[in-house]
Amino acid sequence: MTRSYPNTRLRRTRASGWSRAMHRETVLTAADLIWPIFVTGGKGVEDPVDSLPGVSRWSVDGIAARAKEAVELGIPCIALFPNTQPDLRSEDGAEAYNPDNLMCRAIRAVRDACGNDIGILTDVALDPYTTHGQDGLLNDAGYVENDDTVAVLVDQALNQAEAGADIIAPSDMMDGRVKAIRMALEMGGHHNIQIMSYAAKYASAFYGPFRDAVGSGDRLVGDKKTYQMDPANGSEALAEVALDIAEGADSVMVKPGLAYLDIIWRVKERFDVPVFAYQVSGEYAMIEAGAAAGVGDRDGLLMEKLIAFKRAGCSGVLTYHAPVAARILNG
Repeated sequence: MTRSYPNTRLRRTRASGWSRAMHRETVLTAADLIWPIFVTGGKGVEDPVDSLPGVSRWSVDGIAARAKEAVELGIPCIALFPNTQPDLRSEDGAEAYNPDNLMCRAIRAVRDACGNDIGILTDVALDPYTTHGQDGLLNDAGYVENDDTVAVLVDQALNQAEAGADIIAPSDMMDGRVKAIRMALEMGGHHNIQIMSYAAKYASAFYGPFRDAVGSGDRLVGDKKTYQMDPANGSEALAEVALDIAEGADSVMVKPGLAYLDIIWRVKERFDVPVFAYQVSGEYAMIEAGAAAGVGDRDGLLMEKLIAFKRAGCSGVLTYHAPVAARILNG
């Protein structure tokens, strides 16, 4: 079919708001958002994260209140990340499988406050619990051991499942951890707990504020390039996704988001599974800094980026801007 001017005027459908809405190809709603929230110790604590303007670490009672806020805004799921106090961190990250750790207390508080009205996604990795800031166990040479780490991640995942988590999200990037966690969940009777795998997680420069928020940034010994992906690689991401799906992941994640829209698109095109993006801390901070510098309207910058994730093929987006975006979307 050949179309030509003036029989076709593409501006016709853009001429009014109702028409633009009717012809919109990509729709974003509050139900597409997952809200990452940081947990800290104490009671009645709201501790602002300096490198993430507008984001705070909340004590467990504050986490419950944020979960209620999410329900009211129509946000279907929150993602919890703990800032473990220094005296509970260790070389082996044993606090990760303590049934009364910050994460588990927060899970129970959210469940008590909201029942089953909201989903609880929990991070599985050792960096919030180790003294060295790595996601796994180190050998004497400082290398993160894969199989020994996976065994601990299984214990961590089961601990969170038994506390009431709905989605286990391993972010560690160890080989084989999805299969090991899936088998443990099945054997433990946790048949309906989902796994959202950080399948394509890159060794990115955009993670700095997150590491500040969970208290691992100034502890990190070395880097994470031996297990997180090289930003130059695309086809390798498809191999990672294929493995994680085969091992039992219900959904997969690409992290970071905006710099990897091509990866999101390729994953969505190749695999028939839900794909999520994580709009990471550095991306959040850049929006806030850009708006403060007069680059553009904060809400406009935010919504355009979130739409880009959906247009690339995302089923949903993890974003610290979730409550802001939900209020915009709700009118």
